[in-house]
Amino acid sequence: MKIERLPSGSYRVQKMVNGQRISKVFDHKPTQKEITIALAELIDNVAPKTAFISCAKKVVENKSSVLSPGTVKNYNDFIDSVIPKWFLNLKINEISQVHIQRLINDYSKTHKPKTVYNLHGFVSSVIRMYRPNMIINTTLPQKKKYEPYVPSTDEIKAILDMSVGTQYHIPFQLGILGMRKGEICALTMDDINGNIVTINKALTYSKDKGWFVKPMPKTQESNREIFIPDALAEEIQFTGYIYKGFNNMLLKALHRYQKKLGIPSFRFHDLRHFYATYAHSMGMSDADIMKSGGWKTDSVMKTVYRHAMKETLQEQQAMIANSIL
Repeated sequence: MKIERLPSGSYRVQKMVNGQRISKVFDHKPTQKEITIALAELIDNVAPKTAFISCAKKVVENKSSVLSPGTVKNYNDFIDSVIPKWFLNLKINEISQVHIQRLINDYSKTHKPKTVYNLHGFVSSVIRMYRPNMIINTTLPQKKKYEPYVPSTDEIKAILDMSVGTQYHIPFQLGILGMRKGEICALTMDDINGNIVTINKALTYSKDKGWFVKPMPKTQESNREIFIPDALAEEIQFTGYIYKGFNNMLLKALHRYQKKLGIPSFRFHDLRHFYATYAHSMGMSDADIMKSGGWKTDSVMKTVYRHAMKETLQEQQAMIANSIL
């Protein structure tokens, strides 16, 4: 926003909105409140009288080069199959807080808070792009504390034993050592040097490209090297490859083994929980766990991934209880 004094003594305020410059002239030096009110009226007048769906598609198109393929896919899914037609067809300049609240209330009835927050974030970003002065104060569902499942050592061992001799044995071991599905699926033999695995890319999916290797992992911190034991390194060399499938196939295989073994169903990503908690129980520092797993901040790791393993916790409780009594 630019404020300038004109030769006449008046003051002109200018601001760019959707590529269009709007201006307001005052016969006195305006206060911030006067500027806000005046620009809000002007912005509403220049807001495009097009449907929300068109604006949403334009936002995704403009941001696709800076967003991850997964985020772009989620945004397109919101447009294609999540946001109801009554909202998609609203004119962007006519959308009110009441409309947004109704959308969120309806969606909250059948979806988890995290998904609701993602939808609201997308809708808000579209509206802010075209109506930057609109104040959005939506009441959102209370977030539930997420407690990720941490597989036990016995569950991990049972899954590894069952997968011996299959194409999943190597990727399961790499997952237990803290690697993500996409990172594992993108590995080639060139990334293996003795006991060291270099992680610098990830296999991902987009609506336009299908499955493709992105020349960078999830975050900058995800570029890293990890150590693998001799047995795993030898197994990889003997096999001649790491894994030739896609990300979703690993999760489906894991669920099949869980069902056969009669153990709780958990995600492939939860193998990272196991790695972090096990490493913590062995005395590895938080900083080193972060580097090994490619976590961006220690807050993420501490609040989500560092959970006491059941058997270790019970052993400690037993020792203390026996000592006291």
